[in-house]
Amino acid sequence: MKNHSPLSQIYLDANATTPVLPQAAEAALNSMRVLFGNPSSSHITGLKAKDVMETTRNNAKKVIGADDGKVIFTSGATEGIQTAIISALVEAKKRLNIDKQNEPSKKYSLLYGATEHKAVPESLKHWNEILGINAELKAIPVDRLGHLDCQFIAAEAPNALMICTMAVNNETGVYQDLGKLEQIIRTANNDIFWMVDCVQALGKTPLKLAQTTIDYAPFSGHKLYAPKGIGFVYIRQSAPFTSIIAGGGQESGLRSGTENLPGMAAINVIFEMLLNQQHSEFADINTLRGYQTQLMDTLKSAFPDVVFNHSIENSVPTTINFAIAGFSSKEIMDLFDAANIRVSSGSACSSKVTRSFVLDAMGLPAWQSESAIRLSFGPAMTQEQVNDACSRIQSAAKALTHSCMILDTGEIDEKQPVNGLVQLRSGSNCTWVYADQQSKQAFIIDPLPELNDRLDTLLQCQQLELVAIIDTHGHADHQSGRTFLADKHLPTQQTNLLGWPQDCQTHSSPNSPKHSPKHSPKHSQKDMNPVDDVQLQYIKIGQQWLVNVPTPGHTDDSMSLLLCQPFTDINQIKHQCQFAFCGDTILMGSLGRTNFASSSASDMFSSLKRLHSLIGSNNLICASHDYNNEFTTHLSAECGRNPLLRNTLNGQLHVTEFERLKAELDSHLCDQNGSEIMCGALTDDQLNGQSIIEYNHQSLNAALQQENVTLIDIREPHEYALQHTDDSNENVPLTRLVQFIQQQQDQKQHKWVLVCRSGSRSFIAAQAMKRLGFDNVAHLKGGYALSS
Repeated sequence: MKNHSPLSQIYLDANATTPVLPQAAEAALNSMRVLFGNPSSSHITGLKAKDVMETTRNNAKKVIGADDGKVIFTSGATEGIQTAIISALVEAKKRLNIDKQNEPSKKYSLLYGATEHKAVPESLKHWNEILGINAELKAIPVDRLGHLDCQFIAAEAPNALMICTMAVNNETGVYQDLGKLEQIIRTANNDIFWMVDCVQALGKTPLKLAQTTIDYAPFSGHKLYAPKGIGFVYIRQSAPFTSIIAGGGQESGLRSGTENLPGMAAINVIFEMLLNQQHSEFADINTLRGYQTQLMDTLKSAFPDVVFNHSIENSVPTTINFAIAGFSSKEIMDLFDAANIRVSSGSACSSKVTRSFVLDAMGLPAWQSESAIRLSFGPAMTQEQVNDACSRIQSAAKALTHSCMILDTGEIDEKQPVNGLVQLRSGSNCTWVYADQQSKQAFIIDPLPELNDRLDTLLQCQQLELVAIIDTHGHADHQSGRTFLADKHLPTQQTNLLGWPQDCQTHSSPNSPKHSPKHSPKHSQKDMNPVDDVQLQYIKIGQQWLVNVPTPGHTDDSMSLLLCQPFTDINQIKHQCQFAFCGDTILMGSLGRTNFASSSASDMFSSLKRLHSLIGSNNLICASHDYNNEFTTHLSAECGRNPLLRNTLNGQLHVTEFERLKAELDSHLCDQNGSEIMCGALTDDQLNGQSIIEYNHQSLNAALQQENVTLIDIREPHEYALQHTDDSNENVPLTRLVQFIQQQQDQKQHKWVLVCRSGSRSFIAAQAMKRLGFDNVAHLKGGYALSS
């Protein structure tokens, strides 16, 4: 697979790790080839190796301003943190044993900043338990600027055994005033052990540790152009120390194990650059601040709705944390990665987290936390690299216009036309947009307020006439975005409370009984023939009908909307239907809950039978929620894993038994304040994944040459436009996967191979297709990331 117009990499994730500088790499290589001796050996080769080690140690002390105290080389920051915490807590336990004799009921705590790297509280928790100290862990709050709450520290420190703070935050670059903290900490408790995480401070802010009462300070080499696997920890002269690695007595008995001489040689090059700025690769603070300003100005120009999540007044110049209204962090990550710009959505050590606990602690709005992107660079950044980064960011933003995700002044025919169904999501909530390019008409189902701007942009960009904006039911878990869009696009349309137009048309099936209201017998819904009970209302979109089918149960106002070709007889719907928008009546892996005040399990029983009679077993169902990334489903797939649904539709269950079993299913729901309201109970046995064929780069190349394989790039159009392979036959964005599945119902045995950036999206898409009968679907494991 060859990339189409490959782009050079622009690396802006230095807070995660940095490339090793050529000079540092050469020093490491030299130590492996020439100065390869064991520093513990007494011969000349060993003595030369030891000299490298001690020179590095002395330079480390100079860089961090530690004339007194010890510097011990480690494998990195995590080991340094363990060394500090174990050393402090072992000594603290000795003191506790003495104190308990005088104050047996006294309670103690361990303090850490609420925005600390997770390595710190997790280590405190671990060793607190292992050592049997059983102190209470307390997070120190921060304000909206990220400053630690000094009043909290003053109140809590007197009874605390240890306090852990950061010099510079890894997500926001916010730095703490260590002098001010020291005064408050030592005034409150002169005996408390104090560790400061200095990993992100090295080379970015001046340090003079010997002039402070900081007891421990861990550092890591790979955050500043040295190799991974080398770090060091500063230990104050008077601070207690417990060796965590015993053995041969290296490092003067403080840390056993053969020393990492190549790592030391490499990091020493970095130290020498920091100590001799005139012959250094590193820019000064003012230059770095200029780079930061240029990048921030570019972001503001490229994305007018950008918001910066920290102040530059109290942060180092090498970190920019931002969010773009209307976009999730994953969407921006995917966009930047397609443009070969490397950024992160927070700490690289917790890359699967969907929101930033740091920004949550700072009290920022939830959307900023969920949409946060961290852009970071190191002091070796150059003006040329900054210029290239700014140019590429502008290009990435422009690509969004290709997907109609942002508007610009470009011609409409430059945009990728939207024709068919689009699935947009916010969390597990789904909004469905259907566009008919021939008539330039569209409708929106279950609009989410957080997607209002994107929906509005899509309509404007595609020059679509909005026919209807409809909610399938009154939503308990979120507000509808319908009013905003209706006021702008359909200000005069008369509708019911859910948005169904009053000027709709009505279809009467020739087979339907025609009773005048005066003489028509009254039947409950469950007594009626599922397809002969009422006339059906519909509206037109292009040459198709959107049919309204009342399906109460989940709520009393629930309805299903069927997109069909025109029909003359109601029994033809199952053959003419493309999509059934069933709200929360039928969910992937479950049924909508029926324990709301407006719910009725008996009505749902009838609604399920009615839907089955209308749409059959294999028409695609588009739900209001997708809790397990399954995109769409049909009744055949759901009956295969949901015995309650299966036995309802095949007539084995009476309504009373359905009500009992449905209540039992809903009993698995557990609504808690502040958490998402689940609209259906999911059970693990109903959500088993599918076994998927996985290709690697080599096997896929062979398959493309020898087999009838179709390669489908499932990234979004803006990603595809920025960079794609010549081998991909088609771009099917994940947002339009359901439309693709519907179009390929007769091609289920074809060999489709899905590919995306990392293999994650292609895997879940392939699982969704496999569950619906696409038995030969496969995906490229590792995606484009591992195929170059």
